[in-house]
Amino acid sequence: MNKAMLSLVLVTAFFIGLLPAPAQEKSVKGPAAALVPFVEEGTLAGAVTLVANKDKVLSLEAVGYADVGARRPMFVEALFWIASMSKPITGAALMILVDEGKVNLDDPVEKYLPEFKGQWVIVEQSKDRMVLGKPKRPMTVRDVMNHTSGLPPKSAMENPTYDILSLKDAVRSNALTPLNSEPGTKYVYSNAGINVGGRIIEVVSGMPYEKFMDQRLFGPLGMKDTTFWPSEEQLKRLAKTYKPGKDKKGLEPTTIAALKYPLSDKGRHPFPGGGLFSTAGDCGRFCQLVLNGGVYDGKRILSEAAVKTMTTNQIAEGVKAGYGVGWATSGATFGHGGAYATNMSIDSKRGLVTVFMVQHNGFPGNGSQSLGAFRKAAEGMYGQ
Repeated sequence: MNKAMLSLVLVTAFFIGLLPAPAQEKSVKGPAAALVPFVEEGTLAGAVTLVANKDKVLSLEAVGYADVGARRPMFVEALFWIASMSKPITGAALMILVDEGKVNLDDPVEKYLPEFKGQWVIVEQSKDRMVLGKPKRPMTVRDVMNHTSGLPPKSAMENPTYDILSLKDAVRSNALTPLNSEPGTKYVYSNAGINVGGRIIEVVSGMPYEKFMDQRLFGPLGMKDTTFWPSEEQLKRLAKTYKPGKDKKGLEPTTIAALKYPLSDKGRHPFPGGGLFSTAGDCGRFCQLVLNGGVYDGKRILSEAAVKTMTTNQIAEGVKAGYGVGWATSGATFGHGGAYATNMSIDSKRGLVTVFMVQHNGFPGNGSQSLGAFRKAAEGMYGQ
């Protein structure tokens, strides 16, 4: 690269954080208006926001840019990698089988996945020594879905990306990995645990995990843009991913490090703990299902008991965490975020759903305050 081209690249990167907000933001009147200052100061590239109650969508808006460099405005149909927001969706699918009496949350995982029989737990570990012992009890389905199974975040074989192994092989690699702690005694956020839940879904249902998700959840909810493999058409709607620029100032483009490219390649494997792509509209439908106690558009998909279990703390007393079946819980509020700053939340007291769709691997400046600003505006407008 010659000096002239290098100078142009550097100048372009600098001004990414200084571009004015796109013209469509003059028409933004809802809660998303709270995000305009973040776009204008270059700490937020763009966002799609949704607010809903149990009956209807109250607000669906786009602000900022889907692609800052190309000056392409954000739009409400934009697609996002929702990462760990996949966890409560996988949890809901598993609870369908619980409702049908095919899975019991208190059963040992080994009842459904025999490869987990005879597992070991680390009793003592130092730099050059590891002592293993037998766990006091086997880990249960409930344990793997609330991050208290003792499983590590992932196995050594799940590298360099989470989608290189089939779900069967990924879970088998987890079964070969010693537990870090006694089941039920310690909260450690674990993609491996949710993947185990996904594998139980396909073993018990007799169909591939991703097919079960399509037939029993995405189809009935009309989640037409929720997928592990974005099509070529969907990829054209994928919001560009950003990270803080040099010295944490401005923004620069990046990629999704957890997944293998091309993203449309069906050779990639489904990743229950964090592999889904979706839109604000689709995530809003899923949240409305949960807010309505398992009913969407007049159709019951989950029992009220299943929803209550999913969205209330399922961790043993004395373990400092709040987690249900795939959902982070805190009193009347429950939700989940994703690695690239997406978020969905349900306030059951206010009867309000909020969905915040961005594609940021970190924020420069005060950009991390953008989610809070949106929620505050949404509650002020619709939460009374």
